Amino acid sequence: MVNKGKIMEITAINPPALAQPRGYSQMITVSGARKTVYIGGQDAIDKNGELVGEGDLGKQTEQILINIENALAAINGTFENVVKMTVYIVQGYDPRIGFAAFQHKFGVLKRPPVITVVFVAGLGSPKWLVEIDAIAVLEE
Repeated sequence: MVNKGKIMEITAINPPALAQPRGYSQMITVSGARKTVYIGGQDAIDKNGELVGEGDLGKQTEQILINIENALAAINGTFENVVKMTVYIVQGYDPRIGFAAFQHKFGVLKRPPVITVVFVAGLGSPKWLVEIDAIAVLEE
């Protein structure tokens, strides 16, 4: 049920009893009239179906962020609407490279999302080094 008249609010919470993060939030709350959008795992495939950045975790991460940004734009959203991201990285690669690509593209977000990083043995293609899925919340 939509609560008309109530504006959506997304709040980042970093309790003082937890480590104070850089580049992500410990918790996110969402209230008001909204819709939740689940963006499936994105790989470094551009709109032409071509892999971007073979063997380069940074370039693959940049393309994935472009893909997520384009998905969000299709629903009139931005990265400010993202509340949760899960990053799957092939074992042996440094997640700081992907984090640097994110900061290069977006700088420091005023309310960064909650992020989980998982190392995996492999992804859908042996050429993919990283995959990211996201959850975004937008006003109705």
